[in-house]
Amino acid sequence: MPRPFRCRRIAYAGNFFHFIPRGVRNFEENVLTVDEFEAIRLIDLEEIEQSKAAKKMKISQPTLSRILKSARKKISDAVINGKSIKISGGEYKMAEQRGRGVGLGRGRGLGIGARGRMGGTSAGPGGVCKCPKCGYETAQIQGQPCNKRKCPKCKTLMTRG
Repeated sequence: MPRPFRCRRIAYAGNFFHFIPRGVRNFEENVLTVDEFEAIRLIDLEEIEQSKAAKKMKISQPTLSRILKSARKKISDAVINGKSIKISGGEYKMAEQRGRGVGLGRGRGLGIGARGRMGGTSAGPGGVCKCPKCGYETAQIQGQPCNKRKCPKCKTLMTRG
């Protein structure tokens, strides 16, 4: 019995999901999975070593090598034979983005230790949630963050107003 399939860790999903050759009317489609796309991005674009890229994706280096081989074959087939490339599918999980913040606010020499983990900028209970797109406002519900609610008019995520 084969071992269970592991999810790959993806840091960048991209903004474009379909590449179509110009001037070709009836084209076939090659489907590049999101983990194949990530492998190409890390190895060929970012020029990261395979062992380090495999660690980032939380897979073994031989698995990354197989993913990379498959992705390169699909891309070269599409370029040479005038096929489209669609990026979708695969077993993956988006990696958590780690920003360059000021830490946890626990006195790391930045002068914000005594004001709480958010640096003393919390709006506290009550207030309003506001849609940045259409300006719609609604009362903020305790325990339900504004950035997790969608505007009922335009379906955009709301912000604290």
